[in-house]
Amino acid sequence: MLQVEQLVKVYRGATGPAVNGLSFSVRSGEIFGLLGPNGAGKTTAISIICTLLRQTSGRVMLCSQDTTLNASGVRALFGLAPQDIALYPSLSARENLSYFGRLYGLRRGPLSNRIEECLSLVGLSDNADTRIDSFSGGMKRRANLAAAILHTPRLLVLDEPTVGIDAQSRNTILENLKGLRDAGMTIVYTTHYMEEAEQICSRVAVMDKGSIIATGTPKELIGQVEGCANLEDFFLHLTGKQLRD
Repeated sequence: MLQVEQLVKVYRGATGPAVNGLSFSVRSGEIFGLLGPNGAGKTTAISIICTLLRQTSGRVMLCSQDTTLNASGVRALFGLAPQDIALYPSLSARENLSYFGRLYGLRRGPLSNRIEECLSLVGLSDNADTRIDSFSGGMKRRANLAAAILHTPRLLVLDEPTVGIDAQSRNTILENLKGLRDAGMTIVYTTHYMEEAEQICSRVAVMDKGSIIATGTPKELIGQVEGCANLEDFFLHLTGKQLRD
């Protein structure tokens, strides 16, 4: 589904690359966790994968298409829920989904039906006509997810979709993601909550300093280091306990 090959990104004026020889693949129908401490290069990598940023070198292939050579063509294949809420606060949830659905080429009955399906999926049917700026943090995150899946993308990219929300909203989002996976959607998932990655990801890759330093199933990685009880122990073993700003 997704192939990232020797990706490099050097920002102008930077002393080193933000992404340095990054390579990994994501199989169709899996939830793939992309993990790393602050400054590891995760958001830069996601921005390149989603054609929002141009790499310095390397290649990204999505459904066998080069995302650099055919950026406009591949954008319909993925959905992105960024860490910052990407919705219009003065519009209702339904109005936001209607706007984004039209951008994806959905119209009339199919659009209306899909809006209702997505609102129901994330538990917002009763708040469909409420302005986004009056939503709680958890409701905004769920609406953000609804907008990302509205066009039924082949690949769903999520950048910390559960940060700062209540336990109920987090549980709803995680259950929804497992349901989307079971329905055949492929998901790339970044999070700082290691227990989430351990719970829902079939495989994870740990990034640090712009490169992949470990890849495997959570169970495989935990078993590599004696004394590791969970994925967080393994993550800290690899990346250290020093604070990252």
